[in-house]
Amino acid sequence: MHALGFGAATIGNLYRAVSDDTARAAVDAAWDEGIRHFDTAPHYGLGLSERRLGAALADRPRDAFTLSTKVGRWLEPSGRGGSDLETGGYDVPADLRRVWDFSADGVKRSLEASLRRLGLDRVDTVYLHDPDDHWTEALTTAYPALAELRAQGVVGRIGVGMNQWEMPAAFVRETDLDEVMLAGRYTLLEQTALEGLLELCADRGVSVVAAAVFNTGLLSRPEVADDARYNFTRAPGDRIARAREIAAVCARHGVVLPRAAIQFPLGHPAVSSVVVGCRTAGHVHDAVSWMDAPVPAELWADLRAEGLLGPEVPVPSH
Repeated sequence: MHALGFGAATIGNLYRAVSDDTARAAVDAAWDEGIRHFDTAPHYGLGLSERRLGAALADRPRDAFTLSTKVGRWLEPSGRGGSDLETGGYDVPADLRRVWDFSADGVKRSLEASLRRLGLDRVDTVYLHDPDDHWTEALTTAYPALAELRAQGVVGRIGVGMNQWEMPAAFVRETDLDEVMLAGRYTLLEQTALEGLLELCADRGVSVVAAAVFNTGLLSRPEVADDARYNFTRAPGDRIARAREIAAVCARHGVVLPRAAIQFPLGHPAVSSVVVGCRTAGHVHDAVSWMDAPVPAELWADLRAEGLLGPEVPVPSH
């Protein structure tokens, strides 16, 4: 299976709308490129991502791909109309609303609804999604509910998906997780999760899926724009400056910044794959080309020499 996974938030109209045809073409391109893992969530487009992904995969052999979704927010009719863009970040009608719920019933209700939207009878991985403000409930009720579903074979693997590393580390210590989806905290720009989470996962045999490897935009282009995004908001000046320093080292070796960024996390033995959001077929082809083209070892050495990577940070071997 390709080390690159398809992140389906963007085909749920993250920030801006795409057509059904464009979304389908992106999934088809991923399949043609050999990508066989797809990640989604009810949160993404108020269910639109799951519906589009399920439709695009409906004619694919079920055993030929793996799929992950998330629990922690289930959807109910809102009755308020308008757009979700301002409050939720997705350019979809706000005819549903997200309800935070990490109870056992909430987890099962959310998963049942996801399976209906996906048109599937099982998913391979279920993540507890952003339980930042719900630690106790997620640990004492949501996790046991997922563990029961895993024991029953309803789900294959369970994990936690977050934009921070500290709480996932606590879950790894306190539970029997299979995976952590870590967004933005182990990237070419920053490696804050290295010691506290990744080393722990390596010791415990928990695999890490690296997401948001471009830090939501800052590392996604060969040249770093003045208005680049970082952590879903406009990047501060110091982050832009550091990204530009990294990009300059990459350019000296004939490597574009996103190529180095997409491969970097795989240098750590705990990281099993990288998931990248792809809005169009063109984005898929770009991501695959960046992942598959070797990065010279001298590039990583120069980043260390210039203080842009620490000596303790592992790097890809090819």
